[in-house]
Amino acid sequence: MDITQLSNQVHQTLNALRYGENPAELYEPIRYIMSLGGKRIRPLLVLLAAKMYNEDVENALLPAAGVEVFHNFTLMHDDIMDKAPLRRGQQTVHEKWNANTAILSGDVMLVRAYELFLGVAPDKLGKVLTLFSKTAAEVCEGQQLDMNFELREQVSKEEYIQMITLKTAVLLGFALELGAILQGAPDTDAESLKLFGDNVGIAFQLRDDLLDVYGDKDKFGKQVGGDILSDKKTYLMLTALEQANPEQLQIIIGWRDKTDLGIAEDKVRAITAVYDQLNIRQQTEQQIDLYFQQALQYLDAVQVPDERKATIRSLALQLMERDS
Repeated sequence: MDITQLSNQVHQTLNALRYGENPAELYEPIRYIMSLGGKRIRPLLVLLAAKMYNEDVENALLPAAGVEVFHNFTLMHDDIMDKAPLRRGQQTVHEKWNANTAILSGDVMLVRAYELFLGVAPDKLGKVLTLFSKTAAEVCEGQQLDMNFELREQVSKEEYIQMITLKTAVLLGFALELGAILQGAPDTDAESLKLFGDNVGIAFQLRDDLLDVYGDKDKFGKQVGGDILSDKKTYLMLTALEQANPEQLQIIIGWRDKTDLGIAEDKVRAITAVYDQLNIRQQTEQQIDLYFQQALQYLDAVQVPDERKATIRSLALQLMERDS
């Protein structure tokens, strides 16, 4: 299975999409965010799952594009809520235009995402739209939980895993489930692929948390230690809070709410030192491996020959081992 060819099909399909022209202020931000690129993992997963059951994936191209348009819609709105200045190294839409424009353009993207599913075969359309709507609501639930956690003093690791499952993982799971459904795969296979994607998605986000602290700044593409600086309750921080002795806990609490860039390096260094003392990196890596091994069990349950799963397995491994 040629992943480069499928990736090219994803890019060609997305580049060919048209969103509208007037008013320009509504549609230009959509073309802008979609032009920023990114890994395009989600539409690629749709095609990879589809190709496990049928070499011809033409019928999956527009629904795959719908998944990516929806993903970028969530990023546009998340950036507003997070007051993020940059996305993929470029100005965010609300910074380049304004928040109201970003909200409205994002709304149009959600509408467009639904439109891209309308070419699904009539016997599968109802099921696909029902699952997509459920997934879309779950992503919003995850984002709301993430915002809730910012206001809460205490959050458990279990709650954090639930939040990233909703905010990040379920869309990866849906992408794989979608590809299978479009090609008439058995329900048990579609469900196994969804659970495979969910678990890969959790591991993917935990890897992101880890790279934020221990990644190479030049490869990571954003400021290392950003989560520490903004006091984000990541898996690493929650594990540290759970295991810290009184002295270590005092260090963590003492740096809380200190977000001045002038002391950024000192704060990141101090918190990272506590992580090192508690072996937080190793514990997080163990958790990543746990979810990844769980994911592989679900992939093993899919009733197609192993050679048809090889590319998806390889891509998942790349996501787990990435350093950016």
